[in-house]
Amino acid sequence: MPLQILVIVASTRPGRLGPAIADWFVRATLPEAAGGGITLDVADLADIGLPLLDEPEHPSSGSYVHEHTRAWSRRVAAADAFVVVTPEYNYGMPAALKNAFDFLYHEWAWKPVGFVSYGNTSAGTRSVQMTKQVVTTLKMMPIGATVALRIADSTRDGQVVDSAGLQESARRVLSELSRVARAMRSLRTGTDGEDASTAVPVEGLRLSTARPDDLAELLVLQRCCWVQEALANDTLDLAPLRETLDDLRASMSTWQLWCVRRDGRLVAAVRARAHGRAWLIGRLMVAPDQAGNGIGSWLLSYVEAQAPQQTTHCELFTGHRSTRNIGLYERAGYALTVIDGAPHGSVYLTKQRQLTS
Repeated sequence: MPLQILVIVASTRPGRLGPAIADWFVRATLPEAAGGGITLDVADLADIGLPLLDEPEHPSSGSYVHEHTRAWSRRVAAADAFVVVTPEYNYGMPAALKNAFDFLYHEWAWKPVGFVSYGNTSAGTRSVQMTKQVVTTLKMMPIGATVALRIADSTRDGQVVDSAGLQESARRVLSELSRVARAMRSLRTGTDGEDASTAVPVEGLRLSTARPDDLAELLVLQRCCWVQEALANDTLDLAPLRETLDDLRASMSTWQLWCVRRDGRLVAAVRARAHGRAWLIGRLMVAPDQAGNGIGSWLLSYVEAQAPQQTTHCELFTGHRSTRNIGLYERAGYALTVIDGAPHGSVYLTKQRQLTS
């Protein structure tokens, strides 16, 4: 399967060497990346422009109010691995890099990270050592292969002085990173990284945060599932049937989406987001030929467990004639509630969360 590696330019200082070094790394590894099905995406923190951490909720909640955070979350979540291009400032990493790490939590987990460092006496290696302490706390795995550039020896006029040795070092970083990323892929099965295969209702299920390359298949699954809803409720005027690929892509900025695959095939999905004290759950779907195996109940239980600590209840809508769905939700502890403003032809169900101190 293809891999996406995010190359992070850590320095935002004027006159920095980071962009030139990142460009060199991409050029040096591009032939191997193309041959190995690897996409290299450069994220320059100076262009991304994250302010000093300004989210009101803890990053582990996954509840973001600012678009700059949601955009950064999507970028990091889409990556399978990272290459950090970093200088050394006073024996440590740049503050902008620490801030970029601190903005997120779950998006980093169970992914490998390699380093291309640069500096004077230590070639930036003390920055790397400091950064390793941070990334391991985020459940990332630093690899052994590195590139360390002494500025006086390896750069001239703001560019890397290329050599066969440096190119080989860059290729080793890419090779080890891709190998570890593929090995760790099975661990990336949810926002908390727990392996969902340990308690699945049927064999072969893998649950993961939705990625941009899941969306086309997800849209097909959604159409299949809501055709049944249309028949049950005697209407084609259902939002999931009108949704386009662009609509689905845009929803990733406001909803958390999860996908379930069985032996590689997308068979189920769900999305959720916090809204005040409520945890909104939507688009819970299971492929028609997989229904009746307990996948829907299992996925509902999973997404309920992802609710941020401050939420007091879960809520969702379904069609008023969707008796099978209503039965599933009532067995899971949901109660029908009458409210103003419910979508036409829909019923509203809520469930109080069991909060722990």
